[in-house]
Amino acid sequence: MPSNDIILLDATLEQKKRQTSSSLSGSEFFELFTFEQVLKNFDLSYDELLSGKVGTGGDGGIDGFFTFVNSELSDEDTDFSEFRRSPVIEAFIIQAKRSPTFSEIAVERVNSTVADIFNLQNDLADFKSVYNQLLLDRVAIFRKAFVDLAARHPKLRISYIYCTRGDTSTMHPNVAHKSETLKNNIAMYLPGAGIDVRFMGARELLDASRLEKTYTLQLKFRENYISTGDNNYIVLASMPDYYAFISDEDGYLRRYIFESNVRDYQGNVEVNRDILRTLQSESGIDFWWLNNGITVLTSKASVAGKTITLDDVQIVNGLQTSMVIYDYLRGKPLEEKDKRRSVLLRILRTDSSEESDSIIKATNFQTAIPPASLKATDRIQRDIEEYFLHHDLYYDRRKNHYKNAGKPAYKIIGIPYLAQAVMAIVLREPDNARARPSSLIKREDDYRRVFNESLGLAIYFYCAKAMRRIDAFIKSEVAQYSMRDKSDLKFHSAMVIVIHLLANKNYSHTDLESLVDVDVERDFMEKAVSETINIAQLYSKETVLPIERIAKNREFVTFLLKKVDV
Repeated sequence: MPSNDIILLDATLEQKKRQTSSSLSGSEFFELFTFEQVLKNFDLSYDELLSGKVGTGGDGGIDGFFTFVNSELSDEDTDFSEFRRSPVIEAFIIQAKRSPTFSEIAVERVNSTVADIFNLQNDLADFKSVYNQLLLDRVAIFRKAFVDLAARHPKLRISYIYCTRGDTSTMHPNVAHKSETLKNNIAMYLPGAGIDVRFMGARELLDASRLEKTYTLQLKFRENYISTGDNNYIVLASMPDYYAFISDEDGYLRRYIFESNVRDYQGNVEVNRDILRTLQSESGIDFWWLNNGITVLTSKASVAGKTITLDDVQIVNGLQTSMVIYDYLRGKPLEEKDKRRSVLLRILRTDSSEESDSIIKATNFQTAIPPASLKATDRIQRDIEEYFLHHDLYYDRRKNHYKNAGKPAYKIIGIPYLAQAVMAIVLREPDNARARPSSLIKREDDYRRVFNESLGLAIYFYCAKAMRRIDAFIKSEVAQYSMRDKSDLKFHSAMVIVIHLLANKNYSHTDLESLVDVDVERDFMEKAVSETINIAQLYSKETVLPIERIAKNREFVTFLLKKVDV
């Protein structure tokens, strides 16, 4: 008879599956659920969680593989050169099984896999007949991070988490013994790495699922503060107290309170090196005199004694300063000079999203930043979000806003996802869409090509809707082709489908407006996907290059356009 914990976990899973309207199978959704709980501190979107899903045939017992550098999820196009000295590389190996017990055989499978993937002398290409390409790609990202950053003396952490619906308190001792062998095996190939082995059963998964983001936070401040009379404040907080404000109980950065910040962390750039040099110096000048400070938006602020309580916290300016302080103090014994230092915070109360956007832009124009960095607050981004809402889609202009609101996963469209769809369908550059999943719009020129007000909002909606349909289709149809080939060529397939719908290889963006209300028949879609893959296989044979490489190749797109039969 199932325990109460299993009954409650199953009910939670069913409720969440209905809530997200997921088309994943029960076991696949369990994997996604466990990824979300294990990686909760990293605040990943649905697309990011799915990017690390490798559990299918030939997975070596691994269901999820994720690599983070300085708490940022790494992808195949991540530029590791931007990270400064002593970055933190974290790899998570997640095993998620719906069984009601923990199995030593499951741990043994991962143990064998670890010996293959963490031995850097092994060429991953030699394991294509052993492991699926999804796993090999994720491992390649970890290897690239490790090798590229080796000269910067990275701190390496490897976590193996085994999740089931079982009871950790009754787990057989042999399972724990096998996990110790796994730990020793990892240490043999990655000496000096911090290695964490954890087991999560029904109780642990339930507890994790109940942990919510805390947007109401308290900040201790120094003796004096200034109030403007409208619940707006200027305060000085000690550096350790500010560190406690931006990190959770486990020492992880509260990434979600930086969601409205217009810039990503810029890494080892001159301004951040200057901030670090200031922190490392023995100067008697307090830190806040040498720094522009932090801007915080809140919906409500109240002061009691020397503590200010803030609701709906968003740090909209000061990410670079915050990250340098976080990296500087994390895991480091506090020195007297650090205790004496202060950080300046400007706290502004507002309930208006438009007012928030104005503040975000104003506070970020103090230093030169590329216009593309202001993408979340651009008018076109707000217009796309509003248009999608009128058409039953949710545009994730503010990362995870709709995920947190419980909207269906398949109806949530992220900025990177839409950018890839537009690049493939409107600009006919599926190679770029495939090759640059995370950096596609980091450059201003690329951003302006994709998000251009000359494109009608209906075209953005069509691209999002078409790409979601193709994603769902390739997961369930054309079984004669490998899932890897279908995934690598999905952007190319999207372009080919549009070519056939318009009977034109040189269509313009205005031509796409005629397709907004068109529902593509499944047979039509299957024919286009099959044609794309067949042409890719022909090109692969001619060039002796694997499909995962030619999918990122502009020459292949030229070849494809010539071969498509219109």
